[in-house]
Amino acid sequence: MDVNMTVNKGEMSDGKRSPVVYIQRTETFSACHRLHSSALDADENRRIFGKCNNPNGHGHNYRLEVTLRGPVDASTGMVMNLVDLKNHMEGAVLSVLDHKNIDKDVPYFKDTVSTAENIAIFIWDRLEELIPDGLLYEVKLHETDKNVAIYRGEKE
Repeated sequence: MDVNMTVNKGEMSDGKRSPVVYIQRTETFSACHRLHSSALDADENRRIFGKCNNPNGHGHNYRLEVTLRGPVDASTGMVMNLVDLKNHMEGAVLSVLDHKNIDKDVPYFKDTVSTAENIAIFIWDRLEELIPDGLLYEVKLHETDKNVAIYRGEKE
C-alpha cells in the first residue's frame, strides 16, 4: 500500500496528526550599549539604570537562542532546515548587532532603550519577517549568565 505522508497544516495526508517538534539554534554576538531613556532626567537614569547608565556605555557577549515550533514535514523530516535558520539569524540579527554600538549603529534603538527585553523584541521582529508563518516560537537572549530575556511574540 502506497501512502503519501506529506504534511498539510499539521495533518498528514493519511489523516493522522503530524508530530510537533521544537528546534533551536544558538548563536553568540558581542555588542555595547548604554541604558538611558530620553524620557528621564540624568538623576532618574542613574537611579534606575545604575552602572549600566555609564555615558561611555558597556559591553556584553550575548548568547541568542531561537526556537521554532512546528510539524515535522514527512518528506524532509524537518520543521525547517537549520541551515536556513542559521542564515536568517546571521543576515537579520548578527550582521546588524555583532560588534556594534546598539544605541548608535542600529536605528531601531534611536528612541528605544536598549534593554535585553527590547533587544529580544527587535530580534523577534526581524526574524518574524523571514521565518514561515507560525514557526517562530521563542527568542531567548542571554545578556549575562544570570540575566535573560525571553520573548514569544505575545502582546497585552
